[in-house]
Amino acid sequence: MKYLCLAYEQESKLAALSREQWASLREETLAYVEELRRGGHLITTEPLQTVRSAMTVRVRNGQLSATDGPFAETKEQLGGFFIVEARDLNEAIQLAGRWPSARIGSIEVRPIAQGLPQEGRNEAN
Repeated sequence: MKYLCLAYEQESKLAALSREQWASLREETLAYVEELRRGGHLITTEPLQTVRSAMTVRVRNGQLSATDGPFAETKEQLGGFFIVEARDLNEAIQLAGRWPSARIGSIEVRPIAQGLPQEGRNEAN
């Protein structure tokens, strides 16, 4: 089963890391990405740019609005994601728990819905 893992970190904590600490965390993360890939668990992973480059888009009453930044005011921001293949939720949690930035942030693990009909879709088509 596929699981989406969302990596949340406090940008201020990352910014406070020394150059050496940042390089070490990055190196450790890249090594873990390769371990997941070799083990057949990694489907994809991508880091995200800072929340300062984020936009939140809404459509209300047919009107598009785009505002700077993330929708919710939180201490932790979405920093990236990875999708893994795991036997079950427990294995996905174990894989996510070994992601290096889980030590300074959090990883949200969510099963990817597969085989569910799309709402409003005509099954005859």
